[in-house]
Amino acid sequence: MLADQLAAWSDDVAAAAGELQRRTGVKRVILMGFRFGVLTASLASAKCDAVSALIAIAPLTSGKRYLSELRMIQMASGKVSDIRHPAGARPMEVGGFTLSAATVSALTGTDLSALNLPNLPDVLVIDRSDIQGARAWADSLSQRGARVQYAALPGFARMMMTQPHLSLVPQSMIAATRDWLSGLAIRDPEHPSGIPPAWNSATQDRQLELAPARSGDMLSEVPVLLACEPPVFGIVTEPRPGEMGRRAVILLNAGATHHVGPNRMYVTLARRWAERGDLVLRIDLAGLGDGAAVAGRSEIEVYPSEAVEQIRATVEFIRGEYGITNIAAAGLCSGAYHALRAAVAKVPVSQIVMVNPLNFNWNQGDTHDDLQWLGYKHNPDMYLRQVVPSKFWKKLFSGQINWRRLLKLYGCYGYELIQWVARDCARALRLPLPRDLGSELEQVAARGVDIVFVFSRGDPGIALLRHQGGSAIRRLGQRCRIHIVDGADHIFSQSGPRAALEAILSKELFAPPVQVPDAIRAMQGSLINEEQVG
Repeated sequence: MLADQLAAWSDDVAAAAGELQRRTGVKRVILMGFRFGVLTASLASAKCDAVSALIAIAPLTSGKRYLSELRMIQMASGKVSDIRHPAGARPMEVGGFTLSAATVSALTGTDLSALNLPNLPDVLVIDRSDIQGARAWADSLSQRGARVQYAALPGFARMMMTQPHLSLVPQSMIAATRDWLSGLAIRDPEHPSGIPPAWNSATQDRQLELAPARSGDMLSEVPVLLACEPPVFGIVTEPRPGEMGRRAVILLNAGATHHVGPNRMYVTLARRWAERGDLVLRIDLAGLGDGAAVAGRSEIEVYPSEAVEQIRATVEFIRGEYGITNIAAAGLCSGAYHALRAAVAKVPVSQIVMVNPLNFNWNQGDTHDDLQWLGYKHNPDMYLRQVVPSKFWKKLFSGQINWRRLLKLYGCYGYELIQWVARDCARALRLPLPRDLGSELEQVAARGVDIVFVFSRGDPGIALLRHQGGSAIRRLGQRCRIHIVDGADHIFSQSGPRAALEAILSKELFAPPVQVPDAIRAMQGSLINEEQVG
């Protein structure tokens, strides 16, 4: 476990400011932070002379108060750990991220109002309009001689405290920041253009060296922009020089999360797999993360119609640039869907790894509410667990339960069971079925593509696969392997299940094609027997 992460993170921010200065020749660096990022930026400003201004958005002024918020999140998720005084601090895991005991201790005694920020003559504080908690800190900075501009603006909650695919960028905050920066540039006579003549983006290093987990040469990460429409942005994690293997893995966006993946999972996986000699490319599809949006379309489109061709362009890039032909496409949730669609469209991948897919056939015009209902109608018990966890009959007769919706749900479930049998009969008679999952999986496997599913136990995709894949899943045998992880939520936000997921993915990806180690085969067999998928 790391020691004081707060100190390490602020050191990293200071190092990044220094590196930016070294690579570009700029003399002044402005840091911008959101909530906890304001705290690390403030600490970093005291360590780096290059930092001359700060943009603080919805700042967390008290580390102790922040820990209290994290405890509330833990309680809501059912994962509670004690937050004690510094002498007895314990590590915390919240939302897939871990704070060490030393970090908890450091945060308990950290208060922005008590920090001396000698290098910050200019500060922009943008507070939340609904909860204004930073005015006193802004006033204290002014009293110490800083030029502080304070504004309380709307939009933070819709950006940061909603589901990623529903979040909205706060345009008022962007406009206020832009105006403040313009005023700052006018007051800076040294570089009126804002960019010094020494800067030449074409000559700058694109490669980021990574310290290896073990001794030896460093790994590296390189940003890429692939030529297709719209362009694909990605981060390539390369093995050490001379250790390039024969496999590459493409990691696809999970929902609206950008290329770091849920809980930064994709970064961890990419670097660990690169340690083993494989190349990993984490990409942002159209309108997601740093991916360019299609003109006239949403910037947060979880199922972009261009995804298959973008994956094809990514495969061609890996083949042409690195000479690797053994390429796996993997993803969680919508990323799993896109991996499947790419394989069905004959994109030349050797393996598809699908983690907790919620959908196998997305149609233009579908909504995320449709996706939720799809899960319910294939597994109505999930709806009952969420909506009516106790006292069912009392709630039903008292009108607290929408019985019409309940009847519709079980009617749809019965229809899906009939469809399940009908599709299997049609497959047995070799009748063509449009966008039939079972037939698609058989066609993909017939081309030699290895198929792997991983589910959290109880995830709705399990029933969806059973009903839409039918007996085809059994016929595929070892060409289609299914793993189920206990104790995991949909995005594997807890470290224990996430470690189990990593172990499964690593064994599958690094095993010879279609040949599974005995340990995995035995585990898989027991899991399939328990779930009876197919």
